[in-house]
Amino acid sequence: MFQTAFTLSLTQFARTLSLPERLQHSPLRNLALEGLRQRNLALDALFYDVKVITPEEAFYISDSLAAEGAIMLIPPSGLGALTLCETIDEFVLRGGRNARALAVAGIGGSALGAAAFARNVADAIDAPVAVVVSGYGIADAITEAFGGSFFFGHLRGLRPLLESLDDLAGRPRFGAQAETAAARSSLDTRTVQALLADPRLSFPLLTGHSKGNLVLSAALHNLSKQDKGRVAELARHTKIVTIGARIAMPPVFNDVIDVMGEWDWFGEINSRRFIHADRRVAHAWHHTNTDLGGHLPVTITLMEILAASPIAEDQKAGEHQAAKLGAAAERAAIPVTKSPSPSTGGNATAIEKVKKAFSAMPMPSTQPPAFGPSDEPPPTMQH
Repeated sequence: MFQTAFTLSLTQFARTLSLPERLQHSPLRNLALEGLRQRNLALDALFYDVKVITPEEAFYISDSLAAEGAIMLIPPSGLGALTLCETIDEFVLRGGRNARALAVAGIGGSALGAAAFARNVADAIDAPVAVVVSGYGIADAITEAFGGSFFFGHLRGLRPLLESLDDLAGRPRFGAQAETAAARSSLDTRTVQALLADPRLSFPLLTGHSKGNLVLSAALHNLSKQDKGRVAELARHTKIVTIGARIAMPPVFNDVIDVMGEWDWFGEINSRRFIHADRRVAHAWHHTNTDLGGHLPVTITLMEILAASPIAEDQKAGEHQAAKLGAAAERAAIPVTKSPSPSTGGNATAIEKVKKAFSAMPMPSTQPPAFGPSDEPPPTMQH
């Protein structure tokens, strides 16, 4: 728990240092939202495994905690530093083609929580993961006033309509920012959709936690209306794993696994009742912070899921490097407070099966730059 507190304190301190610079751009907007953003940062520190983010990485992204639409490339633990990108083109140029999964976090929407969730996923597949920051702006504050924190699945249409206020207030332009102020989907949803539509990128695994599942679902539904061919191609070789909320995906995706904690009442009230959980993690609630009891261990749970139900072979993957197997085995051996599944199969066998599904490839030697940027339609049928 000390490491979690240290990471949170360091991020808050670095965030405070950058406040004068951020106030030079949209001072009223930043002053009005900074207290809420700091609160969301604390929430993400409780709900996500932020200790897997190094102090250097936490300091690096502190200035962009609420940068909705920003994209990060997260390598596995110990295999390089995360990379923060403002646009999709920058993401591709800085190693985005190496990402083998796309993740979207929920809860507070901070860059720290998103990075921590993506690092857990990266450790599970032993490959880099792309993650989109949900951020926190005026639209989120207004939606929250209507109970958005508890009913995000039922207020999906409110936030996109209010995002034009963020644009008028001088929101920084990240991700797939629309040319016009009005848009039918939120910026994080548009960015996820653009990543999935980009032919330069391939994500065999899509995963989200909590509200992030709604963003992922909305992006796939929007893409299916615009490019059915691309969606059909994605469905043939893509596995979707939702954690903490069961949200309907387009019917063409039949390899969808919904994971819920046994005690997750918060996720239940935001889930679609007609969708049944494929996996219940014993004695787990909504949070994924392994420092706290009742957590849902993302890394171990994903390893077991991928071992039992491998992803279709990725033709673009390179040759397997045996050295990475030992590193993944060492990370998987870290003890957790509760077992995520009654099955007790050996980790070595599970990891070997995961490696067959995710062929490793050369790790991008990405280093953070000196400065970072400032700051579902109704379901048609059960998947």
